[in-house]
Amino acid sequence: MDDIKKILVLEDEAGIRSFVVINLRRSGYEPIEAATGEEALRLLAENDDIGVALLDVMLPDIDGFEVCRRIRASGSRMGIIMLTALSQEMDKVTGLMTGADDYVTKPFSPSELIARVDALYRRLGAADDSSDDEIESGPFVLNKRNRTLDKNGERVKLTQTEYSLIKLFMENPGRALSREDILENVWGADYNGELKIVDVNIRRLRMKVEDTPTVPVYITTIWGYGYKWGS
Repeated sequence: MDDIKKILVLEDEAGIRSFVVINLRRSGYEPIEAATGEEALRLLAENDDIGVALLDVMLPDIDGFEVCRRIRASGSRMGIIMLTALSQEMDKVTGLMTGADDYVTKPFSPSELIARVDALYRRLGAADDSSDDEIESGPFVLNKRNRTLDKNGERVKLTQTEYSLIKLFMENPGRALSREDILENVWGADYNGELKIVDVNIRRLRMKVEDTPTVPVYITTIWGYGYKWGS
């Protein structure tokens, strides 16, 4: 990662956007502001070194979900955090299913937001210190140097969070991992979000790696506990 940590702030309410920008600057980030989805997409195209995007869900033109979808459709693996309203429970799930890495519920404290951004930037820049560059499992090859996954020789497009999840699973074949284990390993020990984020990301990952996502054979569920790689 570059020393200058650029972060897109997409929020149509000027007061909230200013509040977020001020706190990001104080924490050493370089915010780039957008008030509409179209403006955000233009700025993203002009700044290919943006590492993280904060996307408000409710916008005057295209919503934050669609911006998230378009970012992921472009092949970008940047970190994405959705800003959702407290009453909109489905927004959290929808945001994660469209490719977001995390969400923060309004109203939020500056410390909470910065902690989530810091944690995501750490994940994006995490270096793999393993001497084994590749892990093979069934039809899958995980290249830890390039942070890529191939299935039957074809590239599977993953977000950084999905990569971290599949890496955790493939490094622990046959081992039952609790939701708490997964949350700590992928999102960090100091992450204070909900366990639901694990389930939604697993669902999204299954859609990419399973032949039949509703009948998973690679990422299997341990009911009442968590998940494991392999049946």
